[in-house]
Amino acid sequence: MVYLLLLVGVFLLLIGGDFLVKSAASLAKKLNISPFLIGVTVVSFGTSAPELIVSLKAAFNGSSGIAIGNVIGSNIANLALVLGITVLIRPIVLDPKKLRFSWFAMLVASLMFLGFSIDGILDRVDGLFLISGLILFLILSIRKRDDSFVEEELEKPLKTNLIPVYFIFGAAGLYYGSELLVDNAITIAKSFGISEFIIGVSVVALGTSLPELVTSIIAIIKGQSSISVGNLIGSNVFNIFAVLGITSAVNPLKADSFLIAIDLPIMLGVTLLTGLFLLVSKKLGRIEGLLLITIYIMYIGSALI
Repeated sequence: MVYLLLLVGVFLLLIGGDFLVKSAASLAKKLNISPFLIGVTVVSFGTSAPELIVSLKAAFNGSSGIAIGNVIGSNIANLALVLGITVLIRPIVLDPKKLRFSWFAMLVASLMFLGFSIDGILDRVDGLFLISGLILFLILSIRKRDDSFVEEELEKPLKTNLIPVYFIFGAAGLYYGSELLVDNAITIAKSFGISEFIIGVSVVALGTSLPELVTSIIAIIKGQSSISVGNLIGSNVFNIFAVLGITSAVNPLKADSFLIAIDLPIMLGVTLLTGLFLLVSKKLGRIEGLLLITIYIMYIGSALI
């Protein structure tokens, strides 16, 4: 029964991802604004909802390891695994000017996460600072919007009245799909005696990153590379500013010294490497994709040893 519910969760994620991409692409077309802006705000908020729910649930249950490990593992998975798989399917070439601000925001969020964790706890004041960072990020993203960058639609956009319907059903599919997958994955993992933090950075993080994976793959297949990349960068920003911010503001989280010394630097390293690919080489091809996936496999492998 547990494995059947896992499959149902995956099915809901697939349907939800497809609906979310359709609504986002149509909204960009209707408003004549950049799909990247839609991806980095609306879509990334929708696909980050599972991380928020899981981390809040874990925090209230006193499982700080799962709450923080979920965000770290999810951010590493988004860039190393999801982006890696996405560019294996179809290499991405984007204008660095349109990525620079969002990537820099992701780097700043990661550095704030590291700085606030050094004392061993993310308290309510830290949470309020992170939430403030989210608000500033959204305001600046909207002010820096580039209306000239609108990709060609491969499909006819949805009717205006259907866009919110598709978005709501898409977000609901991602939420309930991830809930089914994560809850049952945790049950299976615990039956093998795996520690709480390892469950957080691996099983839970991978489960809550599935919406990003599904949404990015569907977007890249539909030719919406801006939504795909914007979704991943924006999701990492939301994971730190919104998920950690709201969770720690509600209930302070204990930061293990091991994650400060090992896992957070790895997350920062992957962030910097992705920036090197996107802002310097201006292209993410299959070689870069394989490198990112290899890094993720090595990370998960070392965590499980």
